[in-house]
Amino acid sequence: MTSTGATHDVSRAVDVLRHGGIIGLPTETVYGLAAVATNSSAVERIYRVKGRPRSHPLIVHLGSVEQLDTWGVLDDNARLLAARFMPGPLTLLVKRTPLVPDWVTGGRDTVALRVPGHPVALEVLRAVDTGVVAPSANRFGRVSPTTAEHVLSDLGDDVDLVLDGGPCEVGVESTIVECTDGEVRILRHGAVTDDDVLAIVSVDITGDSGESRAPGMLKSHYAPRARVVLVESLRSAEEEVRRASAAGTKATLVHHDDAREYAEALYSDMRRADAEGFSLIVAVLPVDTGLGRAVRDRLFKAAADQSA
Repeated sequence: MTSTGATHDVSRAVDVLRHGGIIGLPTETVYGLAAVATNSSAVERIYRVKGRPRSHPLIVHLGSVEQLDTWGVLDDNARLLAARFMPGPLTLLVKRTPLVPDWVTGGRDTVALRVPGHPVALEVLRAVDTGVVAPSANRFGRVSPTTAEHVLSDLGDDVDLVLDGGPCEVGVESTIVECTDGEVRILRHGAVTDDDVLAIVSVDITGDSGESRAPGMLKSHYAPRARVVLVESLRSAEEEVRRASAAGTKATLVHHDDAREYAEALYSDMRRADAEGFSLIVAVLPVDTGLGRAVRDRLFKAAADQSA
């Protein structure tokens, strides 16, 4: 069902982007807040609407793998990964070309590039026929949106149009893999898993610390208003909820046995807890392998300092 204030009209979304507007754009991972990457005023508006630091780099979304070379300098490793996982939930961090403006990269010499695996997003991107930045369509640091309703709830009239492409299939942000200086590092975990990447290239999967040179690398992120407590087992979670409830705290439990189901539902679960007035979320950590590693990453960031 189409959301009030949202549309299925791709041509309207394309027109808004071409004329310097910003839109809520569905992808397979999360909904993005999209603007043409070379339009400085439109990108500045995204930073302002989100409350996002200007130094925090953005991902450029493209309509085809063939466009990657226009925006980035791809080495052999990057080309192998692009050929295998694009379109799809993978972002490559590579050296930028002269086309890429500083307002996209935060002044860095690298750029994050992605070809999303969502038919509506691809239709928009191919019609616009240039790079589009699309950080998650929510206030900075808060829970990412996975439906058009989430975007409208978070941003309302601050966005020109929300394109409704249905619920996001993956539910967590794309995997980010850095391919620079002949090395490969996983900077953010996602649906393209460590094992998926290792099957294509030799990778240092410990290279995800240090400066926030790509989206999603901040210690605290993806945070609901409720406090998040993490536990390792369902039994421990149930006990924690009982203790909190007995002490007068409105608490709820978040858990899914299947990692893909957990990823798809995670942000909706946290948003629902906020909407229903829970002050505590007790979340069970999934196993630290495959897509479970991405879910754990989002949970640890959601449970970090939430004073912002």
